[in-house]
Amino acid sequence: MKYFKFLIPLLVVACNSEKVILLPEVQQVNTHEVLDISPAYLFYDSTAVNSIELNRKNLIISTNWLVNVDRRLTLKHVIPKIQFLQNKKRGAEMHKNEDAKNYYSCNDTRIKNLGFIDFTDVNYFTKDSVEATQKALNKMKTNRFNIKVETLNRIKFSHSEEFKNLNQLISELQTDSTLKSEPLVLHLAESLTFQDYMSIKSALISLISEGIQVHNNEFIY
Repeated sequence: MKYFKFLIPLLVVACNSEKVILLPEVQQVNTHEVLDISPAYLFYDSTAVNSIELNRKNLIISTNWLVNVDRRLTLKHVIPKIQFLQNKKRGAEMHKNEDAKNYYSCNDTRIKNLGFIDFTDVNYFTKDSVEATQKALNKMKTNRFNIKVETLNRIKFSHSEEFKNLNQLISELQTDSTLKSEPLVLHLAESLTFQDYMSIKSALISLISEGIQVHNNEFIY
């Protein structure tokens, strides 16, 4: 029952507006309990121009933010909204809480309950922000492993022409010790669904404890 306070507002918003959020389903998250929260909702709306509707009226700057994103939405539509929320919190001057974090909500299929993926320190760069993207790339270490993700079945390292699926990628990261020497940098197709994105993030979480480094800069192309 520890998620009761969170589930009730989610159901109220969904019922009052006749909208339902289908949360991503994953098998690995880094958090299962968050206190002192404010929720935000990114609804899938097939009638809207960009297929997305953001409800953020209950967000309080000083709290941990739980961002509930419909898994059917694509990164093209989700990431600009996430950047907007991040900028609101990062740019706040009053009531700012340096310890407050941002989480994506998911369904953890292993325990059949809610789980949360921390994205507080993730910096997103879209193909529309050419100058910011170039500056970020210039500041990053030259030695890094760039991973290009077109779909969950078409993933490759920038130094290779061979495509892998997500399971094959994770297997290689687990067995090839050279891939632990430098950080992994994600380059994600904007056509990926949020479900696909959470599947990738969830799979990488399981590898961090094994020495894999994942850069906090992520590039959407």
